[in-house]
Amino acid sequence: MEQQSNKIALYLLMFNMFITMGGIGIIVPVMPAYLQLFGVGGQVLGFLIAGFALAQFLLSPVSGDLSDRHGRKMFIVAGLVVYGFAQILFGLASEVWVLFLARFLSGAGAAFIMPPIMAFVADITTYEERGKGMGMIGAAMSLGFMIGPGIGGFLANVNLSFPFYLAGAVALIASVLSAIYLPNVKSTKTISAPREKLLKQLARSVKTSYFIFLIVVFTFSFGISNFQATLSLYLDHKFGYTPTDIAIILTVGGFAGVVLQMYVVNKLFKRFGEMKVILVNLLLAAVTMLLTIYISGFFVILVVATLFTIATTFIRPAVNTLISKLAGEEQGFAAGMNNAYMSLGNMFGPALAGILFDWNPDSPYILGTVVLVSCFILAFAWTSKRAAHLLKAY
Repeated sequence: MEQQSNKIALYLLMFNMFITMGGIGIIVPVMPAYLQLFGVGGQVLGFLIAGFALAQFLLSPVSGDLSDRHGRKMFIVAGLVVYGFAQILFGLASEVWVLFLARFLSGAGAAFIMPPIMAFVADITTYEERGKGMGMIGAAMSLGFMIGPGIGGFLANVNLSFPFYLAGAVALIASVLSAIYLPNVKSTKTISAPREKLLKQLARSVKTSYFIFLIVVFTFSFGISNFQATLSLYLDHKFGYTPTDIAIILTVGGFAGVVLQMYVVNKLFKRFGEMKVILVNLLLAAVTMLLTIYISGFFVILVVATLFTIATTFIRPAVNTLISKLAGEEQGFAAGMNNAYMSLGNMFGPALAGILFDWNPDSPYILGTVVLVSCFILAFAWTSKRAAHLLKAY
C-alpha cells in the first residue's frame, strides 16, 4: 500500500515539476516579440531571468530547510499558487517594472516547489533507486521545458499574452491536485535547532561532503544560462527566426533529452557512474555552445542545439543524485543548497549574457564555453584527487 502511495506521489511530483519548467519554457520563444512591445532588448531579458533566479537563490534554502521541519506538501502547494498568479501577472503587465515584479514572484514560487520536490523524492525512494527517482524528476523538468516553448511559440501567433495566462492557470490546477492527493512527508531526522540564516547556510555548505558538486551546479548553470537566456534573441537577430522557428528548435532538443533521460540515463549511471556522465557531458555542452556562433542553416542549428540540450539533460540528474546520496538525513537542506547554487549561476549568467549580447551577440557563447570548460577542469581535478587518495589508502 505504501509502495503504491509513493508511486502516485512520484508521478504527481513529476507533474508539478513539469508544470513549473513548462511555465518557464513557454515564455522563451515569445520573449523577443513580447519585449518589443515595451521597447526593450537583451539587457532587460537578461535581468528578467536574473530576477527569477535571485528569488530562487534567496528562498530555496529557506524552503528546503522548512520542508525538513514541517513537511514538503504545504510548501509545494503554496509555491504553485504563487507561481501561477505570477505568470498571469506577467501576461497582464503594461509596464516594465511589473514584468520584473512578476518574474521575481515566479522565482519565489519555483523556490518553494523545486527543493521540497527533490527532497520528497529522496524521502520516498531507497538509496539504490535514488538515481532512477531523480532521473524521472529530471525527465519531467526537461519535458516541461521541451513542451513549454512549443506551446508558447504556437500560441504566440494568436496572442502574445495568452501563453502566460495558460501557464498560470495550469499551475493553479496543479496546486489543487497536490493539496488533495499529495501525502505530507517529513524528514525522519528530528530538527530542534533554530533555522539558520542564508549566509550561515552557505557557509555550512562549504563544509559538506558534496560541496564540490554545488560548485559544479553553480558553474555549469552559469555557462548553460548564457545559452538559454540569449538563444531566442540570437536566432531572431542573426537569422530572423520567428517564435515558431525557435519553438521547433527548443522542442526537438528537449524531446530528445527527455527520451534519453527516461530510458538511458539510469543505465549510464549504473555502468559508468554519475561522475563520468558529468565530465563527458560538460565537454559536449562546451563544444556545442562554441559551435553555435560558427554554424548556419536551420537543420544544422537544430542538431547542435539538440546535442547541447542532451548534454545538459544528463548533467542535472547526475549532480542531483550525487548530492542526494551524500546528504544523509538533511535532504531538504541539500536540495535547498542545490537550488541556491543553481540559482546563483542562473542569476549571474543571464544578467551578464544580456549585457554582452547587446555589445556583441557572439560573446555570451564564448564566455559560456570558457565557464563550462573551467567546470570540467574543476570536476576532473577533484575526481583525480579523490581517486589518488583512495589508491593511496588502499
